[in-house]
Amino acid sequence: VDKDALDTQVKDRKIQEAAEKARNEELANEMKQNDKIMCMLEERQKNDIRNINKAINEFQKNFQKPETRREFDLSDPQALKKDKPARLSDNDPRCTVSGLQKFMGEDLNYDQRMKFQKEQLREWSLQQQREWKNALADQKFADDLYDKNRIELDQKIMEQQRKEEENRRAVCAATKDFNRTQAAELADRKKMEKRQKMKDDMDEISSLLQGDLLSENPEQAVSSFGRHRVITDRWKGMSRDQLMAIRYSQQQQVLEKLRLKEEERQRDAEWDRQSIQAARAQLVLERHQQRQNQERRRALDNINAELSQEQKSKNIYLKEEAYSNFPTSQYYAQFNTTSR
Repeated sequence: VDKDALDTQVKDRKIQEAAEKARNEELANEMKQNDKIMCMLEERQKNDIRNINKAINEFQKNFQKPETRREFDLSDPQALKKDKPARLSDNDPRCTVSGLQKFMGEDLNYDQRMKFQKEQLREWSLQQQREWKNALADQKFADDLYDKNRIELDQKIMEQQRKEEENRRAVCAATKDFNRTQAAELADRKKMEKRQKMKDDMDEISSLLQGDLLSENPEQAVSSFGRHRVITDRWKGMSRDQLMAIRYSQQQQVLEKLRLKEEERQRDAEWDRQSIQAARAQLVLERHQQRQNQERRRALDNINAELSQEQKSKNIYLKEEAYSNFPTSQYYAQFNTTSR
């Protein structure tokens, strides 16, 4: 391979490519220059045409006005505006029968009437919007007032229940104190009666034992007419068996009396025990009733909260539905009514 020849060819090819690239760049620069010149010429031509048209328009505006033409009155665009209308009003003297300018059913105030109706419809719409806003405000105020009254009523009910509970407790406490006092007084009275009765019995027993009747004093039956004579109503000439029988009967009576006293004491103890049990049962019943009242109160508060939430949700839903359905339907309804 001839390396020098190849290097020469490569060098020549690079020189040719460089020369071709320089020629292409020169052609591109020349084309850009020509484009700039063409753009400048076109812009100059447009400016010249604009200036010429402007000069023509200025000349026509200053020296060739339409009003200066002889036939301007035939093509005057303001001729109908300048001319009087064929009919000014219903009482126009020019509107004769042969003029055919006035017919039955015509309405010259149609534009004013329509304008008035539109204005009136707009005022009605604004008034309805104001009324709707006022109604919403009144509804909100009523709901707030209802919630406030409900809360106050609940507070009053709770306060009344608390007072009733306090009164019930006070009554129960007073009843317990009264029962305790009555029981103490009854016990004291029974003790005093028992003591008095025992004293009376002892006095009676002492009197009987020391008296002539039980002591069998033979002197009491001695008559004043002589000792050989006795007083029959005071005679004690009874046998020993009779005396033992009487003594045994007396002992039985004493035992019976003691038995009756013991039964009475047991009845009193049973009565006291039943009173204490009744008081305990009353206290348990009051506590159970208090727990039931608290549970009912808690359930009532939950129901009130749910009802309040449902009322608020319902109001929000009604407000949204009213806002979404109100303007179009009522507007067209009032518009149709006004048109008829």
